[in-house]
Amino acid sequence: MKLFKKLKSKFYWYDFTVRGRRYRASTQETKSVRALKTASLMLASVIENTDPLPSKPTALGEFAERFLAWVDTARLEETTRKFYRNGWRLLKATPVVEVRVNQITGDCAEQLEFPGSAANANCAWRTLRRMLHKAEEWNVIGHAPKIKMMMERGRHLRLDDEAERKLLEGAQACTWRRRTFELFRDTVVLMRDTGMKNQRELYRMRIENLDWRNHVIFVPDSKTRGGAWFQ
Repeated sequence: MKLFKKLKSKFYWYDFTVRGRRYRASTQETKSVRALKTASLMLASVIENTDPLPSKPTALGEFAERFLAWVDTARLEETTRKFYRNGWRLLKATPVVEVRVNQITGDCAEQLEFPGSAANANCAWRTLRRMLHKAEEWNVIGHAPKIKMMMERGRHLRLDDEAERKLLEGAQACTWRRRTFELFRDTVVLMRDTGMKNQRELYRMRIENLDWRNHVIFVPDSKTRGGAWFQ
C-alpha cells in the first residue's frame, strides 16, 4: 500500500490494488499516522469483502444454480418460491445470464427487456435484486447494486353484471361438458358474491369449510390472522 500527498492537497492519499482492482482515494487526513490508520481500515474492508483466493468471477447463469438451491431449501412461502422461479425463467432468456455477477450494475439491469406487463418485468428485476443481495451475503461480490422497478398500473376492469354475462355466454358457446360449464359458472358467481381470491382462497375451498346453516364460507389460509369468513 502506498501513502502519498498530491500537489496542492493537504490530505494524504492511499493507493493499493486487490485482485487486479486498484483503489485510490483521499484519506481526508492531514497527519500521516491517522492517514495510515484510515488507509489500513479501507484495505481491510476491501479484503473482507473479497475472496482471498484468485478465481474467475461467476456468471449469473452459474450463480443461479446456488440461488435456486437456496430457494428450494430456505424457509420461504410457496408463493415466494414460485415468484423467484418465474423471475429466473424471465432472466435466463436475456443476455444477463452471461454477465459476471460482479459486473452487473443498476444500469445493466435497466437495459433488460421482458415480455408482458410492468409486473412481469418487476418480477424479473426483484429476482435479480434478491440474487445479487444473496451474492453479497455469500461474499461473492462486495456490494449489491440498486435496481429500480417499473411503475405498475392498477386494475381498472371490474367483474360486473355485463362482464359476468359475457363470460358465461362465451363459456356456454365452448364445447365443454355440462359439468365443466356448471363448475365454471359457480366459480364466477362465488368470485363476485364473496370477493375471494382465486388460487389462495377460492380454489382451496373444501366441503368442511362450508357452513350451510349460516350461509358462510371459512377460509383458513387467509392474510387475516386466524382465517377469514365470507358470507
